[in-house]
Amino acid sequence: MSERPSSPAAGRQPGGPTRESLRARYGSQLRWLVLLTLMLGTVSSIVSSTIVNVAIPDLSRHFVLGQDSAQWVAASFMIAMTLSMLLTPWLLNRYGLRRTFIGSLLLLGMGGLVGGFSPTYGVMIAMRVAEGIAAGILQPLPNILILRVFEEREQGKAVSMFGFGVVLAPALGPSVGGFLVEAYGWRSIFFVVVPLTLIGLWMARRFMAVDSAMMGERKPLDWQGLGLAGIATVSLLNGLVQMRESVPAGTALAAFGVLMLVVFVLWQLRAENPLMNMRLYSYRQFSAGAVVAFIYGAGLFGSTYLLPVYMQMALAYTPSRAGLVLLPAGIALALTIAAAGRLTHRVSPHLQVSFGLALLSASFLLMAMGSQATPYLLLVGFAVLGRIGLGCILPSLTLGSMRGVDYSLIAQGSSCINFIRQLGGAIGVSLAGVGLQWRLAAQGAVLGTDGDPAARIRAFDETFLAVGLVIATAILAAWRIRPRPLAEA
Repeated sequence: MSERPSSPAAGRQPGGPTRESLRARYGSQLRWLVLLTLMLGTVSSIVSSTIVNVAIPDLSRHFVLGQDSAQWVAASFMIAMTLSMLLTPWLLNRYGLRRTFIGSLLLLGMGGLVGGFSPTYGVMIAMRVAEGIAAGILQPLPNILILRVFEEREQGKAVSMFGFGVVLAPALGPSVGGFLVEAYGWRSIFFVVVPLTLIGLWMARRFMAVDSAMMGERKPLDWQGLGLAGIATVSLLNGLVQMRESVPAGTALAAFGVLMLVVFVLWQLRAENPLMNMRLYSYRQFSAGAVVAFIYGAGLFGSTYLLPVYMQMALAYTPSRAGLVLLPAGIALALTIAAAGRLTHRVSPHLQVSFGLALLSASFLLMAMGSQATPYLLLVGFAVLGRIGLGCILPSLTLGSMRGVDYSLIAQGSSCINFIRQLGGAIGVSLAGVGLQWRLAAQGAVLGTDGDPAARIRAFDETFLAVGLVIATAILAAWRIRPRPLAEA
C-alpha cells in the first residue's frame, strides 16, 4: 500500500479528494470501501421502500384514506423507482459516481424528513415519489461498480457482500417499522432513513473521488423515451390493479400500457441517445438474463405478497406467526447469497441460475399441496427452500447476463436488468392479487373468516401452482445465459 499524502490537503480538489490521493491513502482497499458506501445507500433506499408498508393502516386512519388512496403509498414509490432506474447511466456520464450518489442520498433524506412532517396526504405522496426516484437511481450503482472496477475473479465475492446486506434490509425494515409505529406513530418510520443517509454522505465525501472514473461523454437526456416509459408503466400497472374491480376496464388500460411499451421500444431503436440501448439485446446472454430477471422479480415480489396472506387468511395463523415464517427464510437467503457469490467464478452462471429457479419453482409447487393439516414447520421449510433458490439466482444473474457485453454498455445494461426485474416485481404483485381473486371466485370462496375454508385453501393452492409453473419456464431462458463455445465466439 502506498504512503499517505504528506498533508491533509495533498491531492485534494476544492470539492473533495482525487482518485490519486485516495489510492495513495487506501490502496487496494479503496474499491471495497466505495462498494460499502454504495451498499449503505442501497440499503437505505430498500428500508425506505419496505418500512412504510407496516404504517399504512395508521396512515389510512390519520388521513382518512380509502383502499384506493392507501395503495398509492406503496405504488407511487414503486413506479417512481422503476422509471428512475433508467436515468442512472445518463447521470453517471454527466455527473460521475460521487455527485450522482450524493445527490440521490440528499433526495432520499429530504423525502424521509419532509415526509415525516407531512401536513397533508398530497405532500406525503410527493415525498414517497421523491424517495422512489432516489431509490431507483441508487440501486443499480453497486452492480455497475462491480462490473467496471472489480476483476472477474473478485466479482462474485463483491456481489455476495453486497447481496448479503441488501437482502437483510427487507427483513429488518418491517420489524423495526412495526415497533416504531406502535411506540411513536407513523411519522417516525419516515425519519429512519435520515441517519442512514447522513452516514452515507459522510462515507461518500471520504471515500469517493471528485474526478470519478465513471464520467463519460455528456449526452442529452432522452426525455421522449422517459415520457413513453412513464406512460407505459403507469398504464400497465394501473390496468392490472383495475382488473380487481372491473376486468374489461383493467384489460383496456393494461393493453394501452403494452401498446405504449411497444412505442417506447420503437422510439429507442431510432433515438440518437436512447435511455435503453437496444444493442444490448443483440447479446444472447443479456437477452436471456432479462427474461429471467423479469420472471425472478415477479416470483420474488409475488411470493412476498401471497405467503403472509395465505398464512393468515387461509390457514388462520396470527400475524406474528405468519411473519415468523419468513424469518428463517430471510436468514437462509442471506447465507445462500454469501456462499453462491463465491462460486460464480467456479460454477457457470447458467447452472447456478437454473438450479435456483428449480428450487424456487419447487417451493411454490410444494406450497400448492398445502392444507389445514400441513405442519407449521413444513411451511417454514417450503419458504426456506424458495429463498435458497433466490439466493442462488441473485449473484449469478447479473454477472452471467453482463459477461461479454461491451464495456461502454455496462452502465445501461445493469440499469436495464434492474428496471426489468423491478417491473416484473410490480407486475407480479398485481397478477398474484388478480389471479388469487379469480380463483377465489371460481371456488366460491372469499378472504376472511366467512365461507368454506377448504375452498379458500384450494384457491390459494391453484394460485401457487400457477406461479410455480411460470417460474419453471424461466429455466429455458436461464440455460441460454451459458457462455458461447469458443468455436461460436
